[in-house]
Amino acid sequence: MDNIPRHFLGYWGYGAQHQLEALLTGIVENLSPNLSPTRGEALNFFLAKKGFGLVFTDDLKSQFSQQENHLIPIWNVVYIGLDRNYSLLQNQIAGVSASGIFTSLDAWVSLEENNCLILGREPFGKMPLYWTVQGQVIWFATQLQLLLPLQQAEVSIPGLYGYSCFSYVPTPLTPVRKVFGVPAGTELVWQSNCEFGILQTPISQNINSWRQDPEQLTDEARAIDELQILLKNSIEQQIADLKDEPVGVFLSGGLDSSIVAALLVQAGVKVRAYTLDFGDAGIPEYPYAEQVAQFLKIPLVKVAATPNQIENALIPTVEALDLPFGDGVCVPLYLLSQRASQETQVIFNGEGGDQLFAGWTNKPLIAAGVYQSENPGGEETFIQQYLRTFHRLWGYESQVYQPEIYTEIKNLDPEDWLLAALDVTECPSLLHRLRRASLMLKGAQNIHPRATALGFAHGLWVRSPFCNLDLAQWTFCLSGELCLQGACEKYILKRAGENWLPPEIVWRQKRGMGVPLTSWCLNDFWHQLGVWLNPQILSANNHFYPDIAAQIVEGKLGAAIQGRRIGEILWLLMMWQLWRSHFLNEKLSKQSWNHPFWLPRWLWRNYRIIFNS
Repeated sequence: MDNIPRHFLGYWGYGAQHQLEALLTGIVENLSPNLSPTRGEALNFFLAKKGFGLVFTDDLKSQFSQQENHLIPIWNVVYIGLDRNYSLLQNQIAGVSASGIFTSLDAWVSLEENNCLILGREPFGKMPLYWTVQGQVIWFATQLQLLLPLQQAEVSIPGLYGYSCFSYVPTPLTPVRKVFGVPAGTELVWQSNCEFGILQTPISQNINSWRQDPEQLTDEARAIDELQILLKNSIEQQIADLKDEPVGVFLSGGLDSSIVAALLVQAGVKVRAYTLDFGDAGIPEYPYAEQVAQFLKIPLVKVAATPNQIENALIPTVEALDLPFGDGVCVPLYLLSQRASQETQVIFNGEGGDQLFAGWTNKPLIAAGVYQSENPGGEETFIQQYLRTFHRLWGYESQVYQPEIYTEIKNLDPEDWLLAALDVTECPSLLHRLRRASLMLKGAQNIHPRATALGFAHGLWVRSPFCNLDLAQWTFCLSGELCLQGACEKYILKRAGENWLPPEIVWRQKRGMGVPLTSWCLNDFWHQLGVWLNPQILSANNHFYPDIAAQIVEGKLGAAIQGRRIGEILWLLMMWQLWRSHFLNEKLSKQSWNHPFWLPRWLWRNYRIIFNS
C-alpha cells in the first residue's frame, strides 16, 4: 500500500494549455517538503485530448498547441506522492481514499461527455476537496495549501467568523478568500459553454442525505442482532486488503474505540493499541485503555503528551492539518499518529460512534429542545442553543473583533451554517435531527478530515469502521429509546458490545478526552501566549482586539469563559494565529511587551491583587 497517491492537484476550463501546465508544474516543484511523505518521488500528469476521452500519456502534449484556439475545456491532474495502477470509474480523472481502499473513493473528479466537470465527496467527510476559479479555469485540490500559490491569499472574514464559532471553518467556506470546499455528500457540477468559452455557475447535487426512516425499529433483540452484523461487516470490508501485517488502533478506553479493537481481534487481525497519557494534569483515560488491552490480549503503547512534547509538535501539527482546527485534541492526536507510524501503515479509530448513536453531548440539546417546544417564546431559539454547545466565541463578537471586522460580521448569521443540518423535514424526530446535524457538522467538517490529515502527515491510512454507509443509514431506523434510554446514551451500541468487552468499559459514563488546555495555557505555556497572541501582531492583523488574551486570563471577556473554557478559547485563537502565520506568508511585525505574559504568572497575579485592592 506504499504506492498509492494521497493528494492531487489539477485544473479544468478554458485557457492556454502550455501556460496552465507550466503553472501546475511550478506549484508542484515548489511544494513544502512537509506536504507529503512521498513528495517528489513521482509526478504523474494525466492529460486529456480534444473533446471527451481519457488518454494517460505524455505523448499528447504536442497536440495542445493545435487545441488552444478551440473552445474545448482542457484539463490536467498531478498526484502528489507515488502512483500505482488502481481502478477509477470510466469518467473519473482523479480520486483518493483516506483509508487506502480504492474500491470506494472519498474525493473524486469526473468528466462527463457533455463537457461537465464534477467534484465530489462521500458523506462522512473523510477527505476534503477544494476549488477556486482563475479566469475561466477551475483549479481543484485535496489540500488547501496546494491552491494558495495561485493567488495572493487573504483571510476570508466569513471563514474566520465561522472558525471562531465552531473551532473549524464551516464548509463551503475556507479560511482563504475565493477558495471554497466541496461539502461532504455532495457533487458540484460545472457545465461548460463551448460556444463562448466561459464557465457556468456550479450546480450542487446531494448524493446522500441522512434521513429518518418512516418505519422505526423498536424491537431491542432484533436491533442488537442487526447492529452486530453491520459492525462485523464494516470491519470485514476494511480488513479485506490486509495480508498479515499488523494494524494500529487508537484506544481511549471509551466504548467506540474499544468495540473497534475487539472486532479487529475477533477477525484475527494483529492489533497494536495506542493511547494517550497526559500525566497528572488531565483526566486519566489510559487506565481504561489498559483494561481493554489486557482483556483483548493486545499490546498497548502509552504515548506521553507532556507540555514539552505538545509544544514541540505544535507547528508540525498546524502544518499537517492544512486548515485551522481549534480543538485541543489535535496535537495529542498528532503525537499518537507519529508513534503509530513507527510500527504500522494502517490505523483504526472509533471516530463516528458518537455521531451515529447519539453520544453524551446530545443530552443537554434534547433537554433544550423539549424546553423550547414548551416555551417557544424563550430568550433563545433552539438553533441558538445548539450554537452555544460549541462553547466558542459566538455571542462575544463585539468584545473579540476590532470595529471594522465586527461591522462586517454583523451581516453574517452563523445559524445559516446549521440550517441544512437541522432540517426538520429530513428528520422530524429531535434525536435523529441531532444525529444528522452531528454527522454533517462536527463529524464531516471537523473530526474526520482532521483525523485523515494527521494520519497522512505520518504516512498512515486512516480507517474508521463507524463510517460505513449501510451502518449509518440503518441507525436512522432506530427508535429514540434504543439510542438514549433514560440517562444512558448509546444504549443499543452498549447492548451490542456488552459480550465483547468488560462491563465496566461498556457501561461507564462518557466524559470525553480530558486535554488539560487551561492548565497548559496558564502554567506551562504562559510565556508562549505572549508570543502566539502578541498584541502587536494581533493589532497588525487587524482582526482580533490586541489585548484579547489578557482579557481572557483576567476573566473579563465573559462570565461563561471560566475554568476549562479559558484554555479552549486561548487555544482556539492561538491555533488560528499559528495557521495564518505559516500559510499566508505574512511578514510578522515586531512583538510588543505590553502584555502580562512576559512576567511569571505568580508575579502577575500579585500585581493584580495589589492593583485591584
